[in-house]
Amino acid sequence: MATDLLIVGAGFAGLCLLERARRMGWNTVLLEAADGVGGTWYHNRYPGARVDIQSLEYSFGFSEALQQEWQWSERYSAQPELLRYANHIADRFGLRDAIELNTRVDGAVFDEEQACWHVRSTDGRSWTTRFLAMATGPLSTPNRPSFKGLDRFAGPVLHTADWPREPVDFRDKHVAVIGTGSSGVQAIPILAREAQALTVFQRTPAYAVPARNGPLDPVFEQRVKADYPGFRARNRRMRVGFGAEYPPNREKAVEVDEARRQQMFEERWRYGGFSFLAAFSDVLTDPVANEMAAEFLRGKIREIVRDPRTAELLSPRHTVGCKRLCVDTGYYETFNRPNVELVDVGTQPIDEIVERGVVTGGRTYPCDVLVLATGFDAMTGTLTRLDVRGRGGRTIAQAWQDGPVNYLGLMVAGFPNLFNLVGPGSTSAFTTMTVAIEQHVDWIADCIAYLAEHGKRTIEPTPQAQTQWVQTVNEAADETLFLTCNSWYLGANVPGKPRVFMPYAAGFPTYAKQCADVAADGYRGCVLA
Repeated sequence: MATDLLIVGAGFAGLCLLERARRMGWNTVLLEAADGVGGTWYHNRYPGARVDIQSLEYSFGFSEALQQEWQWSERYSAQPELLRYANHIADRFGLRDAIELNTRVDGAVFDEEQACWHVRSTDGRSWTTRFLAMATGPLSTPNRPSFKGLDRFAGPVLHTADWPREPVDFRDKHVAVIGTGSSGVQAIPILAREAQALTVFQRTPAYAVPARNGPLDPVFEQRVKADYPGFRARNRRMRVGFGAEYPPNREKAVEVDEARRQQMFEERWRYGGFSFLAAFSDVLTDPVANEMAAEFLRGKIREIVRDPRTAELLSPRHTVGCKRLCVDTGYYETFNRPNVELVDVGTQPIDEIVERGVVTGGRTYPCDVLVLATGFDAMTGTLTRLDVRGRGGRTIAQAWQDGPVNYLGLMVAGFPNLFNLVGPGSTSAFTTMTVAIEQHVDWIADCIAYLAEHGKRTIEPTPQAQTQWVQTVNEAADETLFLTCNSWYLGANVPGKPRVFMPYAAGFPTYAKQCADVAADGYRGCVLA
């Protein structure tokens, strides 16, 4: 089958690009490995899974009718509602006839003579397409640990990023959770209420701020919908693509007195969510200011957790924000429950998994169900596992063997007409995902239209432009505190993965302007042929 555009992945990015392609009149097909749309919100069905950006911001603005008619039930929507939203988009815009479900892409090869991509799936089917868009998501490939004896565990082994569809009954069960990142922080309070006993294995404690979730305020919703275009525009001027309703405080923590510092930290704590990082303008750039924020959060942990030893174990010592801040509901309070035990494996790693338990420090902790909240092989994991071959038969995995290299986070030298959405080299990890997606979709659509208007068949970045962009990404990270600890931003959660800071930290407005300037200058840094 020959197409103008082939999209891989039916998450939010794939659906958004497909909708735009249909409007442009392009012959487009979308391939999805799962048996339903939704991407992240299809697979991450674990108890407590929900978005950490407010619902009215974590939504699309490409259709005024869509944003007016859709009603969110909560300030921070849970996974089932987000999955319904994805399905609503597929139905409302008539996208399903272009979506091939249960179709796992195995690889793709660029035909240099014909200037097209040949794409194949694991079931033996193939497609020919002029443009190939990878909407596989930055957080889509689970990071599965290789604990000794894991295959011998007698009970269910569940990964938060690949949760079963059927409800899991934890009643009368002893559950063990390995991992205390965002997924673990969300799941642990729910599991503690359902299970007979819960053992949490923590390698690195997480900073968590309250979501203050609840039913969506109808007055706020009405006010936003009365001027949704203006609301979107104001958010796009924000560094992170959201938060214009409660903008960052421009004061510096190191320049105000203690009373003012405590006042601002407390206000942000009470408001909830990521706004805490915007309490002062220097929290993510000045180590002294960051430590002030860290100590405030540690003080909250000591207030909430009654057992001093447990509170100390839960208190992080790394930089606030160098790992993704967790947005929680009742996480720290959970450790006051009599059926919950916290085990520190940061200094005493897990030795092995046995038939009915987890062994660490010479002690076996019994469990009937093992939950792996070990996150993702983020940003690059999905693409490097695919056999995608560009010029000369070189694979993405080979091109990225020392870390991801690209131009604007969108294209890779030697891989003509290949676009990657919201991956490394873009602001995806630091921007509300729907804003990042729409900006990428607009840029890709405009680029394809430009090639048609100018009679060009292919576009790809020059190696020099790509090298310069990687340097730009590195320089932006150097101006922050993001490099001060190991995180999935660096690939540090996956053994053997190159340690390269992958997201672009200069902020969404800066990034969007750079992308727009490249396009306005005839796609500067690219070869058009």
